[in-house]
Amino acid sequence: MTLSFSSDKEAVDALFERYQQCRNEVFRVVIGQDQVVESVFISIFSNGHCLLVGVPGLAKTLLVHTIGQVLDLSFSRVQFTPDLMPGDITGSEVLDDQRHFKFVPGPLFANVVLADEINRTPPKTQSALLEAMQEKQVTVSGKFYTLPAPFFVLATQNPIEQEGTYPLPEAQLDRFMFHVQLGYPKFEDELEVVRHTTTDRLPSANKVMGADEILYFQQLVRRIPISDTVLNYAVKLAHKTRPGGSFAGDETNRLVSWGAGPRASQYLAIGAKCHAALNRKYAPDIEDVRAVAKNILRHRMVLNYKAEAEGITADDLIEKIW
Repeated sequence: MTLSFSSDKEAVDALFERYQQCRNEVFRVVIGQDQVVESVFISIFSNGHCLLVGVPGLAKTLLVHTIGQVLDLSFSRVQFTPDLMPGDITGSEVLDDQRHFKFVPGPLFANVVLADEINRTPPKTQSALLEAMQEKQVTVSGKFYTLPAPFFVLATQNPIEQEGTYPLPEAQLDRFMFHVQLGYPKFEDELEVVRHTTTDRLPSANKVMGADEILYFQQLVRRIPISDTVLNYAVKLAHKTRPGGSFAGDETNRLVSWGAGPRASQYLAIGAKCHAALNRKYAPDIEDVRAVAKNILRHRMVLNYKAEAEGITADDLIEKIW
């Protein structure tokens, strides 16, 4: 499908309408979690990856699977376990009947890859995702294989159990545009969940968008103008998380060991643009930066023992410095 609009303003209107259709289809299956759904779509239209963190039973896997259906993209689910090897997800070369080696693609070769409980596999396998997430390709036996476009990794993680898990290294966390925290549903939402899931009629989502539309809207988001004032605010916000820096306040210097890197500044700008577009605004403002700031910064800040002793979280500090 070839999309054509007379102006970027008209294209933003179209993105808003398509996003509303996508949300409505997702909410036919997933009840509640409005902010989480919006965050996942922002990461998709920003060409980023998303880490969903929450206790079991909050429909993380169902949410990702449903979004894959709504976007009419190829979907692959990988259950990360301690014995999973890099070749199990990237693919490997095998000897065919003609005694020639041929490459058999692994589950990474899909548009939407659900990395379920990503912290349950050792760093050796976790690192196999690094090249895929950043370069959109994998290397097997010295050969490069390009992944399909668009390509998203939507990973889940259980924050409770730490025994038998392998915490993601900072380099791996930095590849995720968003770190989204899922909370328990409201009483009314949980009531609807139980009502709809304890009958013999299970709802399903219809397809709304395809790969070509998503690729077009990804480019559109990057063309959205951003004022110098908002851009300066976004970059300064990232600098405020870095202890010892020129913009760091007393709280940052006292409570933070390491702050967010330059990739956070990039994501704050592109995330603000996308948040504005999905709310039918043609340019982002400071509120759009703040709307995505916690999801972008919380996993890029390493707080020290003083913060832990005082019960201060990264979210608390972000609210103080913005």
